[in-house]
Amino acid sequence: MTCRLYLLFGGILVLLLLTAGCTTLPIGDVAYNAGKMIVTINNPGDPVDIGIQVRVYTINEFEQHELLTTGTTVTLARNENTVTIPVHLDPGKYKVYVYLTINEKRETAVIRDITVL
Repeated sequence: MTCRLYLLFGGILVLLLLTAGCTTLPIGDVAYNAGKMIVTINNPGDPVDIGIQVRVYTINEFEQHELLTTGTTVTLARNENTVTIPVHLDPGKYKVYVYLTINEKRETAVIRDITVL
């Protein structure tokens, strides 16, 4: 009887591990070009409405200072999506924090370093 119980719990654990990443929205490249922040997001599921927030920090002598926070809402189609957000950045090095929310719950967050020429 205990062997069956271990197999049952093992099967449930495997199912949980296989489905654990199904609801996340992976953020790919984050770039800046011609006055726009460009964020690539992969949506493995059905179309979904999300909020995207971008926080930009300047990097200066081992310190970072928040420069701006902006965001928008967008409907992601299935597979790869490109979201553009108007932002003005002068040449320099920046740290960009990108947050995705679904139903006001933080879904995904990444930090990327970018250089604007």
